[in-house]
Amino acid sequence: MNTGGLSLRIAPERVEEQPEVIKKDELFMVTLRDGSIPSGYPGGLGLYFRDTRFLSCFEFLVENQKPILLSSGVRYSHFYQGDLTNPEVLTGSGQLLPIQTVHFRFLRLIEGAIYQRFRVTNYSLSPVAMTLTFKLGADFRDIFEIRGTQRERRGDYLPCRFDSRSAVFRYRGLDDLTRTTCISWQPFPESIVEKGDELLITYSLVISAKGKEYIYWKIAVSIEDSPITIVCEKPKEHKEQFIQAALRQKKEYACWYQSCTRLATDRPRFNQMLNQALSDLRMLYTAYPEGSVIEAGVPWYATVFGRDALITAWQILMINPEVCRETLRFLALYQGDKVDPQREEEPGKIIHEIRRGEMANCKEILHTPYYGSVDATLWFIIVLGEFVEWTGDIEFLKKMRTPFLRALEWCTDYGDKDGDGYIEYSGQAEGGLVNQGWKDSWDGVPDTDGNPVERPLALVEVQAYLYAAYRRAAKMLYQLGEKEPAKHYQTKAQQLCTNFRRDFWVKEGGYLGLALDARKRLIPTMASNMGHALFTGILTPRAAKAVARKLLSPEMFSLWGIRTLSRKERAYNPISYHNGSVWPHDNSIIAAGLRKYNLLQELEKLVSVVFDAALRFPYYRLPEVFCGFGRRPLSAPVRYPIACEPQAWAAGSVFLLLQACLGIQTTPDGLAIKNPVLPAGLKELHLRGLRFHGGKVDIDFEKRKDRVICVPVEKEGEVRVVIEA
Repeated sequence: MNTGGLSLRIAPERVEEQPEVIKKDELFMVTLRDGSIPSGYPGGLGLYFRDTRFLSCFEFLVENQKPILLSSGVRYSHFYQGDLTNPEVLTGSGQLLPIQTVHFRFLRLIEGAIYQRFRVTNYSLSPVAMTLTFKLGADFRDIFEIRGTQRERRGDYLPCRFDSRSAVFRYRGLDDLTRTTCISWQPFPESIVEKGDELLITYSLVISAKGKEYIYWKIAVSIEDSPITIVCEKPKEHKEQFIQAALRQKKEYACWYQSCTRLATDRPRFNQMLNQALSDLRMLYTAYPEGSVIEAGVPWYATVFGRDALITAWQILMINPEVCRETLRFLALYQGDKVDPQREEEPGKIIHEIRRGEMANCKEILHTPYYGSVDATLWFIIVLGEFVEWTGDIEFLKKMRTPFLRALEWCTDYGDKDGDGYIEYSGQAEGGLVNQGWKDSWDGVPDTDGNPVERPLALVEVQAYLYAAYRRAAKMLYQLGEKEPAKHYQTKAQQLCTNFRRDFWVKEGGYLGLALDARKRLIPTMASNMGHALFTGILTPRAAKAVARKLLSPEMFSLWGIRTLSRKERAYNPISYHNGSVWPHDNSIIAAGLRKYNLLQELEKLVSVVFDAALRFPYYRLPEVFCGFGRRPLSAPVRYPIACEPQAWAAGSVFLLLQACLGIQTTPDGLAIKNPVLPAGLKELHLRGLRFHGGKVDIDFEKRKDRVICVPVEKEGEVRVVIEA
């Protein structure tokens, strides 16, 4: 995940309340649980579109007092419901309103705009007259500003325009684009008052005994280079628009679930976790003008990251291979064409991150796009190979031949800086990333004294990815009928394997070191990076078992998951971003490696605790990262305060962990299932509509004593399932 050198600057003044998030395509909203966006609240609350905050304040008051939150929740990742009630207040008419007399319900969803229904219910035996106030504001700040970047100057805030029907906030950026937030409502409010940069919208309601009143809102955003005109919705349209938007969203999510492999178990909470992960993936699967792709996470990384998108697409091949196809196609469009040292672009290289806000348009940041990732290009080759194996789609491979070969050429022409066969990075671009593997915070690659390692660096997992990329490339080249190049990359993979086993093995400890430094000295820091080597098959079975033993040792294993760094290392900090925390995607890749070497006891142990951790978080959702504190009786995993929730490869981890348990893998003979195991507590698991090579298959797994029985139930098309015990 990109930190842009800024992640450690996001230091909230107080521990933030767990937010609620709804999202559809490029528009998303992050609020407190009560649905509010308090003015000046630390962190990333707001309504966002294309890296810009279009609504920075949304507060609701009852007689100028904050209501009491009863409950809140998000369904299908796009539909928010908040239930609130009144405190004891004296109304403007002098009536004493007892606490919990009136109920307020927000229903809010996203469908190209924010649609909101606000219901007020009077449960008393007499009419109630009350004043309700909504406070609105739009600061139009770039996401990088909110994350901590200081700007020398900004654009111009244009006068707010409003009448009884609607209000429009406007901002003319330094990129000469006018950004607008238009709010319309029905019924019309009693008054609208401009107070500084914010608007106060007031309703004076008289609600009959046991009566209800409804207020409908629509919040639309736009970016354009022409003057804005106030959009005046006809009053009758608001209710109809809300209902129609809700119906469209319900239908769309039903179609998404139908297009995915359906999973069900004998544990309701586990099923909720699976459905939440599917819902989160749909939320992050975003339609851009260029095509659809998985965005990384909300709120900080709601954009395209090459590494994150590719790993997520790989994790969910079993669930929805079309996401993988679209991701590969999208990233090929932005493949590097030239040498640009500032943005670290090179021919054939896959992007790290792209931004579309004002600061990107004005070239105040490098992400236009930015290419500072040492491994995204390797993942592009790996994932393309995995996709072709899973789908058998040779025609797609032929269409992707040019970007595939260009990515392969980057490995030797630009990735290998000194010709030693390893991929290195320097991280020297001003404003770019110092570290360019997946642990890309400034201190994410420490030596045994806790200091940053001298660059250029050759990371252990990157060389294993390179080995996997060469092997998959060889197979794809054979499929394309290019035998000599295929043999060439087979040879390169063998040479790399030999050198890797020699240069990265820490003989005294029996594990893989973290990296080779600028002088090709092995850095023996014990980190989770070495676990990524397992799924590539680069190690001998004996070495793989030794690595697994280290990863599941008390210094690495928190009993909620594998830490990013051993607690014996000087740089260890369980509340750091990369030096002792637990990342679900990191653990899922390691789990895939444990399956590769048939280390089933270790696999079952790891997967069980990660799933147990997921069931302790809100919505049973795995966050981007959580703290690496050891497990204690009656405890829960400790939340990392600024983790993205939802986050793509955390959601994808759920399915890669399950795939590793079930032993589902591709072979020349078809879909193989080998020695399946189930996570602790599960007795049954059912897969429906699993897509493979153009067909579908339904499979049941059932635990009987110490064995898991696998039975294909039904299939469509020419799908061959091979069950190995």
